[in-house]
Amino acid sequence: MKPGRRSICAILVLVLVAGWLWTPALKVHAAEPIPEIRLSVGNGQTTPEFTAGEKVILAVNVTNQGEKSAYNVRISPVIEVENEWPFEIQNMNEELLLGEIAAGASTEAKWEWTVRSDVETKAYKSTFHISYDDGVDEYHEDKVIYVKTTVQKEDAESNPEEGTLEQEPNPGAEQNDGGAVAFGGGEIYNSDPVVSRGGSGNASVPRVIVTGFVTTPGVVNAGSNFQLTVHVKNTSTTTAVSNMLFDLQAPSAGTEAAAEAPAFLPASGSSSIYLDYIPAGETRDISIDLNARADLVQKPYSIAMSMKYEDGSAAQFEGSSSLAIPVQQAARFEFSDIEIAPESIQVGEEANITCSLYNTGRTKLYNVKVTFSGDGISAKDVFVGNVESGATGTIDGMITGESEIPAGTKCKMVVSYEDEAGRVSSKEEQFELEVLPATVEESGMMKDVPVEEKGFPIVPIIIGVVAIVVVVILIRRRKKKLAWAEEEDLADEVERFTEDE
Repeated sequence: MKPGRRSICAILVLVLVAGWLWTPALKVHAAEPIPEIRLSVGNGQTTPEFTAGEKVILAVNVTNQGEKSAYNVRISPVIEVENEWPFEIQNMNEELLLGEIAAGASTEAKWEWTVRSDVETKAYKSTFHISYDDGVDEYHEDKVIYVKTTVQKEDAESNPEEGTLEQEPNPGAEQNDGGAVAFGGGEIYNSDPVVSRGGSGNASVPRVIVTGFVTTPGVVNAGSNFQLTVHVKNTSTTTAVSNMLFDLQAPSAGTEAAAEAPAFLPASGSSSIYLDYIPAGETRDISIDLNARADLVQKPYSIAMSMKYEDGSAAQFEGSSSLAIPVQQAARFEFSDIEIAPESIQVGEEANITCSLYNTGRTKLYNVKVTFSGDGISAKDVFVGNVESGATGTIDGMITGESEIPAGTKCKMVVSYEDEAGRVSSKEEQFELEVLPATVEESGMMKDVPVEEKGFPIVPIIIGVVAIVVVVILIRRRKKKLAWAEEEDLADEVERFTEDE
């Protein structure tokens, strides 16, 4: 066989083998069963209509149009873009568990929501995600319904392009005089924009305002980095703005040695932020990473934010806002060596415990209180009071031994305090105390000795009589010894006299 024919035959063989291998795969794929569960959402229901700002109940029917039961049915809204969702986002998770839905049966899913105050008069496309299983396999699918909304009557009759500055405080914000909005412990101020170039005197001015801001973490501590996210809204309902440049400048603050430095500095990069486009009536977020100086006093600090932007006719505008960001100084304090006198006590005895608390931070400590705890001891709480920054507080308490504690056992001294906001924090220190068992006399032996009752002094009289008797006996014995000595001397004299004769 010629080489060319051999190549053609080899190719045919490969094609036949591939076809043989592929055919079972096609058969297996074709044989896969089609799920016998088909869930529908909102079928037969009229489109709900809600008004901006009102609290409503959205009820959605979920029907199983299949031939088998659906188990563990869950439904949750899909919110990808906040401004395309007609309701306020209130909870972290809006998923509902509907449980089992039998074939041909229907279950109602209900949510209680508040319609956004800035919704437009239109139908919002709302997507819901559904998950369920047939007892073996799990299935997921998205369903779409429509919700109609209308603006409030007073909003529809007013023209936001004319008149005073429009404010949109977030839920929980407090409106103050002068265009200021209190927000999350801080404050926001928006000024009217001015035309910097181009435009016509008869044209409306698109306003861009700050509706709120958040910091991450939520509490800004001096000396730490944080991310500032600002919510910026184009209040115009007809004009989009573009080519936007925001610049944030913090005031100079701090100690005298560094009073000229800004309170906040960019953690990286510059203080300017660029945003390309905000459609009419919509909100966008801008973010910047900042560092709070370590020597800042605990109080709110303002950030001035200037804005430059253009409308569709290339007219240029300038505006400004001010954000007040609360800064906290972390409490810092140290303890001197804990002194215990005596270091070892018996059950029922007391020991004095003392130490000093040095407030090394830049913030005042309020309502400082000390408690002692441990197995086998009891003690009353010690109230130290307020300790100023740089001051020293004295801890002086008494500990009573309740039961035996071996040497080396750890006991606790817990110091609690409050900050300016009334939040309570605590710090714990350990110390050692030995409690010995009570002595025999203390445990009861001495208690058995009867207490002598007051009356006639019998014991002293008895002692006196005994003493007198002893003295008399001693005197008599002495007299006998003297008499015996005299007789001996007399006998010696007689004997010597007799020898001389």
